[in-house]
Amino acid sequence: MTNITPFKIDVPDAAIKKLKAKLELSDLPDEVDFSNDWDYGAPRDDILRLTKYWRDGYDWRAHEGRLNADLPQFKTTIDVDGFGSLNVHFVHKKSPRPGSIPLLFCHGWPGHFAEVAKILPLLTDANDGPSFHVVAPSLPNFGFSGGVRKKGFSIPQYAEALHKVMLSLGYNKYEWRNQPPRQFANRANAVTQGGDWGCIITRLIGVQYPSSCLASHVNFVHAQNPPGLSKSPVLYLQHKLTPYTDVEAAFLERTKWFQTEGFGYFVEQSTRPSTIGIALADPVALLAWVYEKLHDWTDNYPWTDDEILTWVSIYQFSTAGAAASVRIYYESKHAELARVERGFGYVPNVPLGLSYFPKDLILRPRTWGRALGPVVFESVQADGGHFAAHERPEALVADLKGMFEGGAKHVAQRFV
Repeated sequence: MTNITPFKIDVPDAAIKKLKAKLELSDLPDEVDFSNDWDYGAPRDDILRLTKYWRDGYDWRAHEGRLNADLPQFKTTIDVDGFGSLNVHFVHKKSPRPGSIPLLFCHGWPGHFAEVAKILPLLTDANDGPSFHVVAPSLPNFGFSGGVRKKGFSIPQYAEALHKVMLSLGYNKYEWRNQPPRQFANRANAVTQGGDWGCIITRLIGVQYPSSCLASHVNFVHAQNPPGLSKSPVLYLQHKLTPYTDVEAAFLERTKWFQTEGFGYFVEQSTRPSTIGIALADPVALLAWVYEKLHDWTDNYPWTDDEILTWVSIYQFSTAGAAASVRIYYESKHAELARVERGFGYVPNVPLGLSYFPKDLILRPRTWGRALGPVVFESVQADGGHFAAHERPEALVADLKGMFEGGAKHVAQRFV
């Protein structure tokens, strides 16, 4: 490895003091009859309780220490074409088992690198089935990675940055061969796993670096269009002639809800990121903005106040600031659209695994997902939502192991 340095989170005392001072001065809107109605957004009483606890009881240092103890972290400097040098923070844990498969885990918004925490031991210390060496970066503009000061840093650049992080670790040649994982892992191969923006970024890695991505697994199956007659005639006929299952009907209802009731944040962040970015400089606004998503995008997950505040604190104390994280929406909509859109379409030559969690945000009929690439694994979970690695770590890991169990010969099409 070159240009790799160990890293420990160590938020300055001054930053913690400043946060508490802002929380002390915070105020909330006057209470009305519907102040605590989730249909109107984050409940006032919840935000009041969390704000007081963040100020007076929550111990960031304890959680910072736990993150440092549980997650081996590093930093490296990479060059992104047209943007110069960027400092990238990442988790990297190698499995003790010979022949383990390198896996790039990519988060989205409002996620972060620590989403990998629950699945990390399950992937690296597996006693049976395939095991993995795991790399989980903070995307540039997120967490403890550096910020980008020049406009136009979009999905192709995020893909380039993560690809170069893998290269810096020696995971530089990955080819799909009809061999079991232990054989191809010896040639420094790697696979990817992503949800939210991580899905689009990792799929674009397969587009931009087709010889450098062995396979991809996604738990956010972002299929924008149904299969077309010219490109996928069999899937096209299946889509046209096969009635939706009860599961798929529920998928469509969830998607309809998201598009009509949960899409406002997307419009704001993809059109006026600087405006919402200024608001997010206030910790209570940041708390409300993210907390709403943690509630609405999960499947009755029993969030503790400490979990919520640790999640939000990673944004509060991030190197580039919370405002930087929302720019990915604007840039994906305005910069290099032709290149960005390739990550939403069919990606050839990269075997693809799909995991559907019923409380995710965009859920299409499964024929749509099967048109995204050469699908070799598919599962539909009984529960779980958008943050699968945190909500349902065992289910996500079981799918990853199922996809790679026994190598390419075993990873035949399985539609559950």
